[in-house]
Amino acid sequence: MDDIQLCNAIMDLKQELQNLVAIPEKEKTKLQKQREDELIQKIHKLVQKRDFLVDDAEVERLREQEEDKELADFLRLKLKPLDKVSKPPASSRAEKKAEPPPSKPTVAKTGLALIKDCCGATQCSIM
Repeated sequence: MDDIQLCNAIMDLKQELQNLVAIPEKEKTKLQKQREDELIQKIHKLVQKRDFLVDDAEVERLREQEEDKELADFLRLKLKPLDKVSKPPASSRAEKKAEPPPSKPTVAKTGLALIKDCCGATQCSIM
């Protein structure tokens, strides 16, 4: 289940639980009390699953951020000697510096940004 489905399932269960909680305790049947307990357990499990997914996504984001930093440092070290060897005149340098089109991924973008560029959403069927 993706995050949206989990949220929808949690919301549906919470709504049903609210309906049961609205019934005065003296008027509840044994079946309604059991259902109330079941709903609480199901909501708890879904919230735990969602927390795991969120934590996992955060770990992945931090890992990708660290990889981006390492790659940028590596490129900076490798490209620095080239800057010293051949420095073009300032006028031609400014002309050559054009930003890549927004649809083209760059090194500084995270994996999530690359997926968004790929298909316009974070859920990419290609990835």
